[in-house]
Amino acid sequence: QVQLVESGGGLVQPGGSLRLSCAASGSIFSINFLGWFRQAPGKEREFVAAINWSGHNTYYAGSMKGRFTISRDNAKNTVYLQMNSLEPEETAVYYCAADTMGSVSRTYYQGTHQYDYWGQGTQVTISS
Repeated sequence: QVQLVESGGGLVQPGGSLRLSCAASGSIFSINFLGWFRQAPGKEREFVAAINWSGHNTYYAGSMKGRFTISRDNAKNTVYLQMNSLEPEETAVYYCAADTMGSVSRTYYQGTHQYDYWGQGTQVTISS
């Protein structure tokens, strides 16, 4: 079992920044990849970024490259998502998710079905 707890969401103005955190606990050794997803009202959950838990490989959705950065602190079992230049249409609930089944690979990492543990989500609102 893996438990994931997100934090760091809130209200930010357009063009602003936020850093989200995802603290993992439980069977940490079983995590293969950890990803961030987001879901806006009325829309499907979409991939944002992912990181290889045991390495330093990172992956991003096209529109996030250059603006978002995913990173990992092994000592704290925490993954971060630094988000810059946020736009109102990026208002959503942001979720972190873990793959412990080995479903995620370097070439295919965007599918929600590939991740078997999910956090409760943290609300991010971009508005003036």
